[in-house]
Amino acid sequence: MKNKRAWLAAAGLMALALAIFHSALLGACGDFLVKAEPPRNADLAVVLAGDFSGSRVTTAAELVREGYAPKALLSGPYGVYGYYESELALGFAEKQGFPASYFESFHHHALSTREEAAAIIPELRRRGAKTILLVTSDYHTRRAAKLFRAAAPDLTFIAVAAPDEYFSPHGWWRDRQGRKTFAIESMKTVAEWLGM
Repeated sequence: MKNKRAWLAAAGLMALALAIFHSALLGACGDFLVKAEPPRNADLAVVLAGDFSGSRVTTAAELVREGYAPKALLSGPYGVYGYYESELALGFAEKQGFPASYFESFHHHALSTREEAAAIIPELRRRGAKTILLVTSDYHTRRAAKLFRAAAPDLTFIAVAAPDEYFSPHGWWRDRQGRKTFAIESMKTVAEWLGM
């Protein structure tokens, strides 16, 4: 009987702590995914694929406009309604008022961030780029930077966060799209740890 009461008391305290501190705990989980750095001068900006809101490409355009990089390489896998994603991103950037001269498309057929790194890194070396601004969604910065750095330890990658309209590290659990973004990126992060 004493053990049962002790377990119930512990469970009650745990539930109370979760109720009081859930925002802080969930915010810490969201913060973990984001490992961004402030931009600095680089040889090139690389816009990673997978953003269909345009935030990554406009963030890169601002970096070029501000003089952090001379150009942005648009990573563009094939497959969005028969187009390369980089071509769609370029069209979007132009509609936002950025000149096409800021960008170059880089077509490939990668289906993951790891494959994207394998496709892009030889192109970076061919161009002689040593310091690269890796522009991606805030929630993707930790995993993307880790993959690119592991694939090319001789190059310097600076992970620059583009804001995501559905993900906020301190509020992702408040709407369906934020929860979905967190869940998918968390699963991909764990899979990466497990070498999958």
